[in-house]
Amino acid sequence: MSRAKISIIGAGNVGATTAHWCAAAELGDIVLLDIPQVGDMPKGKALDLMQASPIVGFDSRIVGTNDYADTAGSQVVVITAGIARKPGMSRDDLLSTNAKIVGSVAEQIKTTSPGAVIIVVSNPLDAMVQRVLKVSGFPPKRVLGQAGVLDTARYRTFLAMELGVSVEDVSALLMGGHGDTMVPMPSCTSVGGIPVTRLMDSKRLEAIVERTRSGGAEIVGLLKTGSAYYAPAAATAQMVEAIIRDKKRLIPCAAYCEKEYGVGGYYVGVPIILGAQGVERIIELELTSQERADFQKSIGAVKELVAVMNALPL
Repeated sequence: MSRAKISIIGAGNVGATTAHWCAAAELGDIVLLDIPQVGDMPKGKALDLMQASPIVGFDSRIVGTNDYADTAGSQVVVITAGIARKPGMSRDDLLSTNAKIVGSVAEQIKTTSPGAVIIVVSNPLDAMVQRVLKVSGFPPKRVLGQAGVLDTARYRTFLAMELGVSVEDVSALLMGGHGDTMVPMPSCTSVGGIPVTRLMDSKRLEAIVERTRSGGAEIVGLLKTGSAYYAPAAATAQMVEAIIRDKKRLIPCAAYCEKEYGVGGYYVGVPIILGAQGVERIIELELTSQERADFQKSIGAVKELVAVMNALPL
């Protein structure tokens, strides 16, 4: 039985660390690709990771390349390519540059891996995954974004730290756009089956929600020279595993919602069933009035972001 093939486009910190997590879990053979301008860097990282295999004990084959031909026939393609926002750079500059980058990646993928499921990690996430859908022409269920798994992990981490419990016992859900308008769902948050609202007061919970919303910015502020990559990569690897092993995970991801939640054709974070076909089902929840209001605000922010991107000369 042949192993699954996973291609990761962008061999920076997030891409290379995603390759690391996927290899350690033996999810399949991995292709790590970056642009020719970076030279042999992807080959160096792939070779370094391969040399860890006798120590860690995994059999995944890892190849570094600048050539999309090496990615042909991938079951899953992860897009981490793009630039980080630099001081003085406007949101429109970031949008324009990364939309061009992920658009060119999508053009290549639709030729080399027409049957793949694509996971977009590049930022601004909600706009980038919309761009990949448009350029690739793939069915929406096979194009999704990684955000909710990471945001939920941060939320669960902060709750566990606050309550002094194992993160394994914290179950939580976030919805909406990836960023300041994400919507943590206290009604869907529990610890060992106990609703979180019975374990802490609303003021403490709101403080944790706010810390979750700025979780990425907090790490950027501490690192000063980059952004988070261990947790984003681990979150991406969990999604890859759900697809490769057809695990039917119920997790929050940026999925294309048309009638669902009345979104009207945009990518937003919602709970989905993730399996071999990609987004196998979107779970529609009955929201509280506050959750509904917050979710509508988040959808509005996503629509605004996409409108700005669509107005740019790409």
